[in-house]
Amino acid sequence: MLDIKPSTLRGWIEREEIDSGARPGVTSVDAAEIKALQRENAELRRANEILKTASAFFAQAELDRRLK
Repeated sequence: MLDIKPSTLRGWIEREEIDSGARPGVTSVDAAEIKALQRENAELRRANEILKTASAFFAQAELDRRLK
């Protein structure tokens, strides 16, 4: 009647069983938190690389200034 494919329905049931603890696996909440932490980690790594590059640039500029 609703035209839901059996594989879709099966996936929903499995997801609910995992989220309720009846089946082992990563819950939806945990999966969302992991994804958010991975995004934050990638952003922090990019920021760290930018800061390293800027630090090296300014250190070299200071050395050049002292030598002149």
